[in-house]
Amino acid sequence: MNCVVLLISIIITLQTSCSSLNIIGIFPYQGKSHFFVHRVYLQELVKRGHNVTVISHFPESDPPSNYHDVSLAGSIKILEDASPLKRSYTTILGTAIFLTSSGRENCEVMLANKNVQNLLRDKPKFDIAVVEQFNSDCGLGVAYILGAPVIGITSHILMPWTYSRFGIPNHPAYVSFHFLEGGTKPTLYQRVERVLFDFYFKTLYYISQQRDQDTLAKHFDNIPPLEQLARDIKILLLYQNFVLTGSLLFPANVIEVGGYHVDKAKSLTGNLLKFIEEAEHGVIYISFGSVVKSSTMPDEKLQAVLGAISELPQRFIWKWESKTTLLDKNKLYLAEWLPQVDILGHPKTLAFLSHAGMGGTTEAIHFGVPVVAMPVLGDQPSNAAAIEESGLGVQLQIEDLTKDNLIAAFKKVLDPKFKANVGEVSKAWHDRPMSPLESAVYWTEFVARHPNITYKTAAVDTPLYQYLCLDVISVFSIAIVLLYAVFRLLISGICRRTTFKEKNIKNAKKKSKRA
Repeated sequence: MNCVVLLISIIITLQTSCSSLNIIGIFPYQGKSHFFVHRVYLQELVKRGHNVTVISHFPESDPPSNYHDVSLAGSIKILEDASPLKRSYTTILGTAIFLTSSGRENCEVMLANKNVQNLLRDKPKFDIAVVEQFNSDCGLGVAYILGAPVIGITSHILMPWTYSRFGIPNHPAYVSFHFLEGGTKPTLYQRVERVLFDFYFKTLYYISQQRDQDTLAKHFDNIPPLEQLARDIKILLLYQNFVLTGSLLFPANVIEVGGYHVDKAKSLTGNLLKFIEEAEHGVIYISFGSVVKSSTMPDEKLQAVLGAISELPQRFIWKWESKTTLLDKNKLYLAEWLPQVDILGHPKTLAFLSHAGMGGTTEAIHFGVPVVAMPVLGDQPSNAAAIEESGLGVQLQIEDLTKDNLIAAFKKVLDPKFKANVGEVSKAWHDRPMSPLESAVYWTEFVARHPNITYKTAAVDTPLYQYLCLDVISVFSIAIVLLYAVFRLLISGICRRTTFKEKNIKNAKKKSKRA
């Protein structure tokens, strides 16, 4: 009898602890590389038994019964192999324009979607809203309408406008800037760059944010200011880890979960497996991700890469988006799509020439593959600096790409001592109290269990003049001025009295002489 009671108690406990949540994910951005990361997290929530509804451009082909798509597919062009391989101030300025214009478009497309409109009309009960923190806050307005507490999520490091809404210090002297070089040790020139570009990106973003506010107002009444909703986000699941990006001052509601999308490497097959297995000196993998198009590389830079490939003994595998044959097929394997995780996880893969996107960088550190980082756009310059500072690899800027420089970079990361250090960095990356995916799920469920508690730091609601201690500085400044004024008055009074006495003495002497 006691055993039966115990068994019933265990079943009740399990049912209580594993109670199903209704979760909505709001991902209006059409970037494939972003959703590729988020999808792993969403699928894990489904595996844990939660009912997950997802607004995105990437519906599942065969979803499980507790996964529900609110599809935006076909309403906008998916971003893939769309950016040229070049970098300049023009491209950085253009990045801000792209972010804000695409954010506005994402908002308009999402709110115009009939399925989204039906969802917002019916207002089903959701325990949690998971909203991507990238180029628009429109999703926060949708979550507000649905009445769900919000968890923010990224597939990258912090955007410039994210720091203040979570009360995170963003000092140009030691905090990497998303779109620029310099890492945590910028030069004076780079610090000036950061201040100017930070102002530029934030200004454009807040203008775009107001336009999103206006777009929401066309459909719904009484949506609070989006920046206010952003400051009320319960928790941010941030896709980085201090082993790679260094230590920053995060409040308790910013949780580092970098690495959860990386799965075990699968066995390679066919010609690709044969190419790698027959590589006497190992292979080097080249990829610039799903956004940057390798085949747009200027001919001068292409010849530099091909020259380095020809001189090194290793075989090379390159994600290349055209059918052009560049070198002997026994030396260079080209394909428009490659199983990147499986290649990086193969023991014969010795190095990775990368654009330093967070996805590929995470996969490289996961498998302990040294990286030659050549950033192009977005967070890649900051990631490349982190790669070098953490010991995972070295940087090589596009303007510095020559055959000799690339060979030198490869030789450095292929050195056995360098490789051994990368192995130590990888071990530290894996050494966590719980896996990043378990951590992401745990904190999601935590917010659902405690939806009415505020987790944000007081810094979020502190006025800027108080945060910068301008009022305190003013008090001390006024006190110093007043003390100085009083001191001057005292000195002036003493001087006047002394002068008066001296005059009296002189007058007395003159009178005595006359007498």
